[in-house]
Amino acid sequence: MSYSSSAAVTRSRPLEPDHPGTLTGHWLPDSAPVEFEPQAIREALLQCRRPIFILEQNGRLALARSGQAVFGQGRPPTAAAYPIRAFVPPLGPQHLGSSRFKQAHGLRYAYVAGAMANGITSVAMVAAMAQAGMLGFFGAAGMTPAQVEDAIDTLRHKVPAHMPGFNFIHSPFDPQLEWALAELYLKHGVRRISASAYINLTLPLVYYRVKGVHRDDTGRVVCPHGIVAKVSRIEVARRFLSPPPPKMIAQLREKNFITAEEAALAAEIPMADDLTAEADSGGHTDNRPAITLLPTMLALRDQLHDTHNFARRPCVGLGGGIATPQAAAAAFAMGAAFVVVGTVHQSCIEAGTSESVRKLLAAARQGDVTMAPSADMFELGVNVQVLKRGTMFAQRAHKLYDLYERHDTYEQIPARQRQMVERDILQADFARAWDQTQTFFKERDPRQITRAAADPKFKMALVFRSYLGLASKWAQAGDPQRQMDYQIWCGPAMGAFNQWVQNSFLNTPGQRTVTTVALNFLFGASVLTRAALLKNQGIQMPPDTDRFDPLPADQIHEYLTL
Repeated sequence: MSYSSSAAVTRSRPLEPDHPGTLTGHWLPDSAPVEFEPQAIREALLQCRRPIFILEQNGRLALARSGQAVFGQGRPPTAAAYPIRAFVPPLGPQHLGSSRFKQAHGLRYAYVAGAMANGITSVAMVAAMAQAGMLGFFGAAGMTPAQVEDAIDTLRHKVPAHMPGFNFIHSPFDPQLEWALAELYLKHGVRRISASAYINLTLPLVYYRVKGVHRDDTGRVVCPHGIVAKVSRIEVARRFLSPPPPKMIAQLREKNFITAEEAALAAEIPMADDLTAEADSGGHTDNRPAITLLPTMLALRDQLHDTHNFARRPCVGLGGGIATPQAAAAAFAMGAAFVVVGTVHQSCIEAGTSESVRKLLAAARQGDVTMAPSADMFELGVNVQVLKRGTMFAQRAHKLYDLYERHDTYEQIPARQRQMVERDILQADFARAWDQTQTFFKERDPRQITRAAADPKFKMALVFRSYLGLASKWAQAGDPQRQMDYQIWCGPAMGAFNQWVQNSFLNTPGQRTVTTVALNFLFGASVLTRAALLKNQGIQMPPDTDRFDPLPADQIHEYLTL
């Protein structure tokens, strides 16, 4: 069944059970008529605020959307009552996910816009999420503290009643940046951050978490600075679902960064309020399968909560691969407290990227992604998932990392390969590329230049990292001269989304607003979940029941008021 206003109504056999159903109760009629046509299920499922009763009437199954139900195995309350063979309660998109998560973050919907770096998750996107009752994290990674501060000021005016979240990415080669962001977020009252790309906890992250923790008048421990950690590894999840490390707390106390009370209360809180199980996503990813990752993270959460007995049990959501209503419904069915969407949002009009990138993303298929060396963790051999269709970035990035691994200085690289690097990748000789790299680090972190002067391998790494970093900037700016070098973070979710919307208005990138996409995922998940409830009670559903076609946002809002 295609749940779309434009779907053709087809004739099919009358409602009937797949197998003998179980009598669940009796239904008492009201003034509304019962319906015998299978097509009535289409509209009934879309009216998600209303219940659905499947009744047995004169040996046939019928559908009712109102009336009085008496559940139980007893006799009919009156002669006018009909047996109920299946029942579906109201289930709107606002009911999906964890009510604790929504209450804690002041949300209507358990839906999160993940933090895509360099402001791709932009001020406009984060503000749209907040205004729609959803949560967005500004993509602060790759930006200077001054740029992040500008975003904080802008969002404070755009959504004065609800300061959204900001990204806090692990920067192993720039710990001072983490300190600067921690101080900035504390100074401006940023109450929630998305901690991403962490392998081990760092002192600045612990400082942000613990600063300000106190007991209220009732004796309850209050932690004003929330963390939603994005992780894909069990050992990392364990660190975030446990109290802050005592050694780090001692270090912060010795430096007088925190008070004695804050140090003492740190043992009573987890490092993260909530956790995103990051499956196969764009950008930093371990390509984990969602169907195995989420249950494992939920079990670990329960184990550690039982061990530490925190005042609030951390919520666990799912990100990576949320690209269709079916995927969202499956995530909630597996127990996800919330869903996180990133890759798909990058093709929306609010994303801080170029039209040329949106067009490339709109043409992507599920197999059009690959792994490539990351700019921020180049020397560690860490990879990110990127789009390979329409760009040669991945091949070129791998070539640079291979040369870095095999040679201790740039001059050791064979002449023919150096020529290829300078002509095709850097598009400049190495000396000029180094001058440009120095100019960047003189403003950002002069210590890197000093280190490079004494370590030629590190100097080579900085130049190669510079190309990787610029590749994402060229993509955002839509630089036509460097399109073959675009670095576009992208997971297979993009291809799944494009396939889902290919015959709809969302096939055009210019129609993709972030709230329209989000509402379709959530509303579709509600409709499909209600359909599955009927099917699981033995009702034979019309064809295509497991399909939901995109609807305009105003039409979804109409259904949410019926």
